[in-house]
Amino acid sequence: MPAPRPHPALPERTREALEFLALYHAETGLSGLKARQAEVYRTGGVTLSAAELTHGARVAWRNSTRCVGRLPWMTLEVRDLRHVTAPEEVFTHLLAHLREGFNGGRILPTMSVFGPGVRVHNDQLVRYAGYRQPDGSVVGDPQNVALTDHLRRLGWAGGPGTAFDVLPLAIEGQERVTLFDLPADAVQEVPITHPTCAEIGRLGLRWHALPVISNMTLEVAGQSFPCAPFNGWYLQTEIAARNLADQDRYDALPAVAAALGLETGSRRSLWQDRALLELNVAVLHSFDRAGVRIADHHGVTTQFVHFEDQERRAGREVRGRWSWLIPPMSPATTPVWHRAYEDTEERPNFTVQTPAWREARPGVCPFHS
Repeated sequence: MPAPRPHPALPERTREALEFLALYHAETGLSGLKARQAEVYRTGGVTLSAAELTHGARVAWRNSTRCVGRLPWMTLEVRDLRHVTAPEEVFTHLLAHLREGFNGGRILPTMSVFGPGVRVHNDQLVRYAGYRQPDGSVVGDPQNVALTDHLRRLGWAGGPGTAFDVLPLAIEGQERVTLFDLPADAVQEVPITHPTCAEIGRLGLRWHALPVISNMTLEVAGQSFPCAPFNGWYLQTEIAARNLADQDRYDALPAVAAALGLETGSRRSLWQDRALLELNVAVLHSFDRAGVRIADHHGVTTQFVHFEDQERRAGREVRGRWSWLIPPMSPATTPVWHRAYEDTEERPNFTVQTPAWREARPGVCPFHS
């Protein structure tokens, strides 16, 4: 039975702390709730233990309405680094996160929570540069042009100018911003090949293996943790039906269609659909061949139904944003297509940050490491 909600007249921070502690003790079965509640009433908030922070981070994943891969939420490994605030130390721990989360291809869901004043300006730890050309075209990932320009203003000299230059990290901490280049051994990449069409492999497409999201604030117990990078593993449609396929990203479908020998003169030939399917086949084949964990849209949506059943047995309602839960390819063939969800947010959860280059940032002195 859910615990009673704190009185609404309490300050929001206090109310959220009390609500989280009630949830934590109810779900873990641990004693000591009254003592923790007394602390909140006395101080107005709560200093989370490592165990409480871990449970809060896991529940934030469980509550994420835009995530279809929530079934393994209880397996999230949380690295409590709230004592770390210096950019150099943050970078060292982020490298450890990249290596430990990758786990030789057997990817482990991992989160690293850093101390106050720390933030990563990149929206993911691994991103490819987007270089705007004089004619308006882009070499690399058009989505990252603004980020690339921001890093250049912070002092980055730029990469070799390929379509897949890995961007440095801009880490903010102790009122300064420092740039750090990611070493090659921390960035695992998968060249994209096709099981039957060698020409697709000659296109030079690739993608990094570990998606570590770093632009979301973890909200737990009335507290905000702006630097809490976390990863799961890729869903193949994220790479093959969006990152590589979208016209405003790498726009690879025309080249894939040419590699397949498809007639592209008429949309009614469905060449885009056929190229999209084979690009998805190629990404799954390539990750499997490299021994890197990746989900497919049929498997992950079936798992989401299992997640719903699991939550129902626990007496919890699953909320979701349907447009994010259905895959961008063949959604009607998946079980979530025919379901409806209430799109409301609950805490603990994640909130998306405004990009650093769109903010007024007094008191921060950027320099290049």
